[in-house]
Amino acid sequence: MSNFYILDTNVLLHDPNALFAFQENEVILPLAVVEEIDNQKKRQDEIGRNARVVSQKLDALRVHGNLAEGVSLPTGGRLRIELNHQECQSLPAALDTHKFDNRILAVAHYFNHHQEGRPVLVTKDLNLRIKADVLGIRAEDFQSQTVNYQRLYTGAGEQVLTAEDLNRFYREGQLKIPDPGTALPHQFFILRNQTNPSQSALARHFRDTLLPLTQGDSTNWGIKALNKEQKFALELLLNDPVKVVTLVGKAGTGKTLLALAVGLEKVVEQNHFTRLLITRPVIPMGQDIGYLPGSKEEKLRPWMQPIFDNLEFLSNSAAQPSAVVEDLLERGLIEMEALTYIRGRSIPRQFIICDEAQNLSPHMIKTLITRVGRGTKIVFTGDPEQIDHPYLDANSNGLSFLVEKLKGEEITGHVTLVKGERSPVAELGARLL
Repeated sequence: MSNFYILDTNVLLHDPNALFAFQENEVILPLAVVEEIDNQKKRQDEIGRNARVVSQKLDALRVHGNLAEGVSLPTGGRLRIELNHQECQSLPAALDTHKFDNRILAVAHYFNHHQEGRPVLVTKDLNLRIKADVLGIRAEDFQSQTVNYQRLYTGAGEQVLTAEDLNRFYREGQLKIPDPGTALPHQFFILRNQTNPSQSALARHFRDTLLPLTQGDSTNWGIKALNKEQKFALELLLNDPVKVVTLVGKAGTGKTLLALAVGLEKVVEQNHFTRLLITRPVIPMGQDIGYLPGSKEEKLRPWMQPIFDNLEFLSNSAAQPSAVVEDLLERGLIEMEALTYIRGRSIPRQFIICDEAQNLSPHMIKTLITRVGRGTKIVFTGDPEQIDHPYLDANSNGLSFLVEKLKGEEITGHVTLVKGERSPVAELGARLL
């Protein structure tokens, strides 16, 4: 084997199938990685689950031979658990050799000097990649299940039409798209007159046909769209055949508020769904405050407070907005659930909102979306530029991955919201800070 890939623990905790992602090459697991996996296996979250899955996969590979000597992988490569950490002694004195990260670095250092072929240290830890680079070791991020966020599908575009075509669109309420096959299902377009650009129209593409918006100017639970991207969002949220909606945008663009307003309209006013189910990942920003006392609902309250704030804002026409929200909760029309308790459920005829979805891994997104039962609509909202998860970034988080993977499906739609509408102060902060 000429290529050696040395895996850091965080790669396996991010994706247990990373063991099999390196084709016909040799995968090296330092013994320190196995020890770190063992330390994480009792956690009751996705990291703990992934740790247990890795242990199960390694145990299954034992039947094919001694892991320290190397076993064949189904992909054609080999996997070996490396016991030698003697190169710890040759690391710079500034590196604490008792740390697992530095012991993993020592294995890469050993292979870099004693094996043919240049080893690659694969890690999602930025600092470890920096230290590896200083020592002359090639280091890379784990690229599986990643997308290019800078080129992420926005859900909107522009079409320049002749005056005759634009007038036909207004007159007939539809227009065949000039270049069939170039647009995606439910992609939105600003149609402009090529001779008079100030004359324009908003349209939604479906099956090679441009259609006018029918829901963009609607009022839902007292909320109306304030810009064209919000109109696009309402068009998707209110379109019942569109079962999966993704809304991406910076803070204050109205992602969560629009989703909640439509969810309340569909559940409470129209009775189209039996319940509005709201979930979001429990990941602290800054120092964690530790375990919280009380019932499940009381424990969830601090994490769900932004949702309560939005619900009370939507009910501000009432004398006591908080009483309206509590009444909806008591009647079972609104349910708030931690993602931990979603696994294993089947959820039919509900309007699901997953807020802060940028803090979910692709696997967590898959876990949630596969819970969707018949008649259910699910909405994912988030900002990939505001991630609190230690091993995710704008390119590898589940929300960006979902947008890119589902953009060509007829039952899904996506919009990137651009303009902040929360307040001038919030818009200033999101734009300049």
